[in-house]
Amino acid sequence: QVQLEESGGGLVQAGDSLRLSCAVSGRTFDNYAMAWFRQPPGKGREFVAAMNWSGAGTNVSDSVKGRFTISGDNSKNTVYLQMNSLKPDDTAVYYCASGSRPWVLDTAPRYYYPWGQGTQVTVSS
Repeated sequence: QVQLEESGGGLVQAGDSLRLSCAVSGRTFDNYAMAWFRQPPGKGREFVAAMNWSGAGTNVSDSVKGRFTISGDNSKNTVYLQMNSLKPDDTAVYYCASGSRPWVLDTAPRYYYPWGQGTQVTVSS
């Protein structure tokens, strides 16, 4: 049974950086994607970034490209989201999720299960 647990959220000012972590248990590090999504207040869940443990590259949303980086550390069973130059529009609950289709870096939430409980990121102006 795959379990995901996010950490690292908090309250920061515009221009600051944060690194989110997602501790993964119960799955081998194979050809399936790991992804970050976010849900801003009053809005739906949106794709942020995805990666493949087997080195098939990454997929990053245009809205965060150049500011956010997704990476993973197999030795620590952890996926990271490095967030730089944060903006108030980045305020959201950030979720880690495990992909269900091999070799595909999906952007739609329906292709991901399970999900972590989420971590709040708030960026003040």
